[in-house]
Amino acid sequence: MTPDALGADDVAWFASTFERVVANVEQALLGKRHVVRMSLSCLVTGGHLLLEDLPGTGKTMLARSMAKSLDCSFARIQFTPDLLPSDVTGVTVYDQGRGEFRFHPGPVFHSVLLADEINRASPKTQAALLEAMEEGHVTVDGETHDLGEPFVVIATQNPIEQAGTYQLPEAQLDRFLMRTSVGHPGPEATEELLLASRIRDRAAGLTPVAGTADVLRMRSLADLVHVDRAIVTYVRMVAEASREADDVRLGISSRGCLAWVRSARTWALAEGRGHVVPEDVETVAHEVLCHRLLLQPEALFGGASVTEVVDSLLGRVAAPRRRA
Repeated sequence: MTPDALGADDVAWFASTFERVVANVEQALLGKRHVVRMSLSCLVTGGHLLLEDLPGTGKTMLARSMAKSLDCSFARIQFTPDLLPSDVTGVTVYDQGRGEFRFHPGPVFHSVLLADEINRASPKTQAALLEAMEEGHVTVDGETHDLGEPFVVIATQNPIEQAGTYQLPEAQLDRFLMRTSVGHPGPEATEELLLASRIRDRAAGLTPVAGTADVLRMRSLADLVHVDRAIVTYVRMVAEASREADDVRLGISSRGCLAWVRSARTWALAEGRGHVVPEDVETVAHEVLCHRLLLQPEALFGGASVTEVVDSLLGRVAAPRRRA
């Protein structure tokens, strides 16, 4: 298929389906429209999401609501220091009745996997997710098992409490398409939430408004969104600038550039366009880039943040002009 195959009806269907899912999730997660849209964009793009936020802000609610709205299977793993890789991927056991070894799949064999407090597990267990996140399958006892589509990991971690945690290595952080935070709701959303405090599980009352087939169709349509050469050049120049910046020890990788362009494609379709404009690239920049940059120790000691560095890079490199 070529970019010409993306017609007006496809664009309209994508945008309406996207907004229908967002509106459904917003019934459970109040006052967080941008976070919901960004999270759904991550899922539709085919990437994994890292939610870094304080306890009680709705991270689990977001993951469950997303799975419920899309009629996807859902599983949650509470990561702890004693969690084993087999607790994630599954294990092969001997079936005496059949006289053979049989594979018992772990919770990773669900469309939406919530890895709660992922940084509390040992690096060995964290690594058990790497193959699943990158390749879409797991290997147990030399046998490969496909996870199916769609498959997305939504991982959470507490940025404040570091006791008993293991920092995620850069290689694993780079496998998350986006990192974002939910944050506390605004005044109006907070009061609405408190007035309906009798509802203990807001996600439980949601009904599906789309299915896995819709997700896969949305992904295929996003691949057809046109990206002008000027947009690609802009992404390359920002990536090169990040690698040359004095405050940056590890700049944007090639995987990061691909993630940036793919995310911009999905965001453009969600906005009702079959082509990417500079605003799409800039809108998803922080969620896609911030967790991929590693600052110099001197910059960290000086109070610099990756958010400020990304802002500086976007301001330093001139974005292409939007065509009329």
